[in-house]
Amino acid sequence: MTGTLVLAGTPIGDVADAPPRLSKELAEADVIAAEDTRRLRRLTQALGVTPGGRVVSYFEGNESARTPELVEELRGGARVLLVTDAGMPSVSDPGYRLVAAAVEHDIKVTAVPGPSAVLTALALSGLPVDRFCFEGFLPRKGGERLSRLREVADERRTLVYFEAPHRLDDTLAAMAQVFGADRRAAVCRELTKTYEEVKRGPLADLAAWAAEGVRGEITVVVEGAPESGPEELDAEELVRRVRIREDAGERRKEAIAAVAAEAGLPKRVVFDAVVAAKRSAG
Repeated sequence: MTGTLVLAGTPIGDVADAPPRLSKELAEADVIAAEDTRRLRRLTQALGVTPGGRVVSYFEGNESARTPELVEELRGGARVLLVTDAGMPSVSDPGYRLVAAAVEHDIKVTAVPGPSAVLTALALSGLPVDRFCFEGFLPRKGGERLSRLREVADERRTLVYFEAPHRLDDTLAAMAQVFGADRRAAVCRELTKTYEEVKRGPLADLAAWAAEGVRGEITVVVEGAPESGPEELDAEELVRRVRIREDAGERRKEAIAAVAAEAGLPKRVVFDAVVAAKRSAG
């Protein structure tokens, strides 16, 4: 019998937010893999729980090397509990490699759902939540950061980012440059903690605010790109596009219909432009 890998969410701030099952899993797991064993010790003390199994570190620096060891524990029947410093494992935290390895070996993977900075910030932002995408941390170098932002400049879903406080002003300024100074956003700081703060406004205003210095754990939520209206094309451009399609083998009727659809115009408008161009050429 193989064991079970349990991904457990931990509080992102207030320890009272710990999921009820977390204490039970901490007490009963054969192995607890923790991103920071010292923070785990503080958490168990706050919860009044004594870990029942062996505690090992599992962080970015040893994730590759430790994953095979934990897989062997799982294959031997152990119940392995994975916890990170805050929030759900695998979400910009260690965990993905271990989950992938467990799945590859047909080992059961389950979760103790818990707090998430992504969802909490999204809910508090005041921005659309029906569709969103999580972009994690942006590159530290300015050029790479701008390139990454340009990749999603036309993304209509709400965007969620993590950022370090000392890079926040540069990141918000880069966002204002790429997305537009007036694009709405929210900076969520120290979520669920004593000094929780949600600062909302246009990106340019938020960048100016952050330039004064910001502390704490940061999650940035940015409004998606606005929907663009029909493309405005003059008669000359409409005729040019029809000719390109005709040269490619399309019949004129189909070419006119396709160009009209692209431009969001009635077919009659494109047809009249083609006819007028033909008359002027004759």
